[in-house]
Amino acid sequence: MSSTKVYMIEVRQTVHFRTWFDGLRDMRARAKVDARIRRVSMGNFGDAKFFDGIGELRIDFGPGYRVYFVKKGNALVILLAGGDKKSQKRDIRDAIEMAKEI
Repeated sequence: MSSTKVYMIEVRQTVHFRTWFDGLRDMRARAKVDARIRRVSMGNFGDAKFFDGIGELRIDFGPGYRVYFVKKGNALVILLAGGDKKSQKRDIRDAIEMAKEI
């Protein structure tokens, strides 16, 4: 019988991300974002793009939620910021600056 090794990715959150997440009033949106983060912790990044040293998780729900992160090696992801399509340019700019400090 063969064994399968499962590797989990540690996901950490910045205060900036946590403040955004805690401010989400739509409970279904919070659940969608939380589920997406859990999938990332299992190595499934799904609909994500990488640019300028950060990654962007796109969540196709409501106003088009986004979660910005930086990946450190194969075992650590740090959630930098969150937002939606409307605040995307500002959120990306902020996430890039935060990534430089990590």
